[in-house]
Amino acid sequence: MKHMKSLLAAFALTATGTSVAAPDLKVALIAGKTGQLESYAKETETGFMLGLEYLTGGKMEINGRKLKVIVKDDQGKPDLARTLLAEAYGDDKADIAVGTTSSGAALAMLPVAKEYKKVLVVEPAVADEITGAKWNKYIFRTARNSMQDALAAASTLKSGSIGFLAQDYAFGRDAIKAGKEALGATGSKATVVHEEYAPAAATDFTAPTQRLFDALKDKPQPRVLAIVWAGPNPMNKIADMKPERYGISLAPGGNILPVMKTWKAYAGTEGTINYYYGFPKNKMNDWLVAEHTKRYKVPPDMFTAGGMAAAAAVVAALQKVPSGNGDQLVTAMEGMSFETPKGTMTFRKEDHQALQPMYHFRIKKDQKNEWDLLELVREIPASELPLPVRNKR
Repeated sequence: MKHMKSLLAAFALTATGTSVAAPDLKVALIAGKTGQLESYAKETETGFMLGLEYLTGGKMEINGRKLKVIVKDDQGKPDLARTLLAEAYGDDKADIAVGTTSSGAALAMLPVAKEYKKVLVVEPAVADEITGAKWNKYIFRTARNSMQDALAAASTLKSGSIGFLAQDYAFGRDAIKAGKEALGATGSKATVVHEEYAPAAATDFTAPTQRLFDALKDKPQPRVLAIVWAGPNPMNKIADMKPERYGISLAPGGNILPVMKTWKAYAGTEGTINYYYGFPKNKMNDWLVAEHTKRYKVPPDMFTAGGMAAAAAVVAALQKVPSGNGDQLVTAMEGMSFETPKGTMTFRKEDHQALQPMYHFRIKKDQKNEWDLLELVREIPASELPLPVRNKR
């Protein structure tokens, strides 16, 4: 009798032209929204939601299925990040996940994606191990990695002596390891003479900076102190110690706009960056800059663009595999190209790292407004960044 009732109900729905709505496509976004990197996380979320809006024409649906975004705050804690991703896949039934902000937290999430056989798009964590030794086939990364940062920087350093200052955790140590390797990969004749690691939340840089000065001051020119730092940048404090006394110049890695706007005193200083809103020239970036400026009164930042790139990858993948099946997504996403605010990105088949351009910048001397900070020296195409494959596939 129950079976007959079910058949009659189904017939009645068909006869009246009514159908059961397709279930929502669920995307989990995990970010460190509280803690030291909260500004990065908030930018990522903003960019991700703007990306979904742009790519779906404001409908927030793919192939007729509504998109539901589940946002979770891992506070930058590896154990919590692992738990939240398992919760997203298991309890929330997320079809795909994006995250997270801290490299340490992202590394903790990787085995969870493999356990649930579901795709994790890593954004914005950059540690090389994510697409290297700790990688598995369910991991894709739209964020650049430490080696891409390092190769871009190394391409601008042809000779001389280099000292590094970095944070003492996965991001910082990965970056310096990559930096030294990148010098050789790009044919640079510059020599690394010293490296210093300070606590991630350090506020006093006097001792490590003086050790760097002492190591560099008698070495061949040009003498460069390269700063690799996430969060509030120590460049101003280091500059106060007058490195020019020793013929040392500072080489900052790109940072978020609120940090870079404090660098106006260093006009002419050069560095490399993965995104600055005025550099890419394409339709998607034009929309992002205009819309973000209209809504938030400031231009988009590097992690905003990263969030939008992650959204572009998610939309492109789910358009190819509407079911959200993890293994089918892996097959569809390997080698997949998709448009982002930086232009076209491609997930390399070997390790699922998104290949992308980088940018050589110079701090402007004549700045028209508070956000008119950098001028483009050169776009460094992905083809000039000899990125090694580090995984054990």
